[in-house]
Amino acid sequence: MARYRIGLLISIIVFIAALAVTAAIRSNHYLLLSVLFIVGSMVPFFFRFERRRMEARELILIAVLAAIASMGRVAFAPIPSVQPTSFVIIIAAVVFGGETGFLIGAIAALASNIFLGQGPWTPWQMFCWGMIGATAGWLRHTWVMKSRLGMCAFGFVWGFLFGWIMNIWYLISLPDAMSWPLVLTAYVQSFYFDLAHALANVFFLGILGISWIQILERFKKKYGLLKN
Repeated sequence: MARYRIGLLISIIVFIAALAVTAAIRSNHYLLLSVLFIVGSMVPFFFRFERRRMEARELILIAVLAAIASMGRVAFAPIPSVQPTSFVIIIAAVVFGGETGFLIGAIAALASNIFLGQGPWTPWQMFCWGMIGATAGWLRHTWVMKSRLGMCAFGFVWGFLFGWIMNIWYLISLPDAMSWPLVLTAYVQSFYFDLAHALANVFFLGILGISWIQILERFKKKYGLLKN
């Protein structure tokens, strides 16, 4: 019975998505189409996480870390692109894994936008911060995330990747026809903000990264949280 319900749900989602994609293409609503693809790419992460058996205390830990990440963004909002949100997501993913990191990143983006403003950019931010957590978790057993220098390099690269992905949303939301000069202008104008994000990641990871990992590892070991 459960399999039947899951199959029916998937069929309904695919049908609705097909209708939305068709309408978007015919009407040249590429922003709508891109949002659908972004949301669709996040569904497997949430679906896989939903199927995991978890205790209430583990959900509380995820909620607390997501709240810390989102409040860090709100607190640093007066300084464009400088915030500890990516730092918290990366550290959480290194300790608890990519799925948890993705969930914390996506929730942090959604929660912080309650204060900073929701819009069509929200799914893109959820995807970007979610993928920061996912990739950090996937690499947590490699030399990249096991050294301070490697973590700083990872944070620096994602500072730019985050901005470059968000630039795609900005470009397709413009009423003007897409052109290479327009693309170049958008990426040049975002360079300062991308660099600020990257350097902020390096600062927080370099100064606090190792100590935060040690603290969360103690919690994980002592209370048996989110073992994978």
